[in-house]
Amino acid sequence: MLAVGVVAEVFGPHGEGVPGFDLALCSDRPGPVPSDCGVPLSVPHGIDQLASADLVIALPGAGFRTPPGPDVLDAFRAAHARGALVAAHCVGAFALAAAGLLDGRRATTHWRFADLLARRHPEVTVDAGALYVDEGQVATGAGAAAGFDLCLHLLRREHGAALANAVARDMVLPSHREGGQAQYVSSPVPEDGRDTHLAEVLAWARANLHESLTVTELARRAMMSRRTFARRFTSATGTTPHAWLRGLRLSGAEELLETTDLPVEEIARRVGYGSAAVLREQFVRRRGVPPRTYRRTFTTSP
Repeated sequence: MLAVGVVAEVFGPHGEGVPGFDLALCSDRPGPVPSDCGVPLSVPHGIDQLASADLVIALPGAGFRTPPGPDVLDAFRAAHARGALVAAHCVGAFALAAAGLLDGRRATTHWRFADLLARRHPEVTVDAGALYVDEGQVATGAGAAAGFDLCLHLLRREHGAALANAVARDMVLPSHREGGQAQYVSSPVPEDGRDTHLAEVLAWARANLHESLTVTELARRAMMSRRTFARRFTSATGTTPHAWLRGLRLSGAEELLETTDLPVEEIARRVGYGSAAVLREQFVRRRGVPPRTYRRTFTTSP
């Protein structure tokens, strides 16, 4: 039921100014479907609905160890063959693997079942630690709440950062977490009073992104040594300070490219890059296109 809620929340209505999506729940046996919380879910559509979908997401179920029937696997293959984006949340990855859509690709699933996926499908490169893996036309995400990260990533990829950020704000969620970030962290909540400094430093960094921020400066503000700061940061966030800052800067640059007509040089300054050349280099490496190409693709229309 959580997985259905995740997808319905991200692709459901979000108020004025946010475009809506045509969301359909499908099953090979339409009708009431039992859920893990005891409340039956009414599924109105059959798998023929997949024939016209732009995005197909395989959701997790208790019976994931048994592959879906041939009709379902054929529907996944047909959707992929005609160019639809096919994704899986959590152990829904087992269904895509059974359809052969993960062969020769990287994929992830809930960390608890990653070894099982790797044993059953040795032709799949399973990344047990990733929040989500984007392989172009096929994407997979980790378990439970990581479904939000996968769906927001797909929204950002197809419709831009401004829309993804607006949806994330509406759901009171972080706007973006890199797919390579760890699925789980050892201490997701502060262990003691010293970690309060860490939270304050992260808030300060977000508000002062235009500054030339360094790990040494962040550690000083947190009143920790550089080594202790890096260890506590990774423990609390699942990523490194460098990767966190890079993601924050690129996300800020994306939104400015979409929603303003500021020159790339000014955007680079506002998000903390030393020059437009550095922003371009990072943008091409991490996003695959130059900033100006991204702007032409996602600029918000009047």
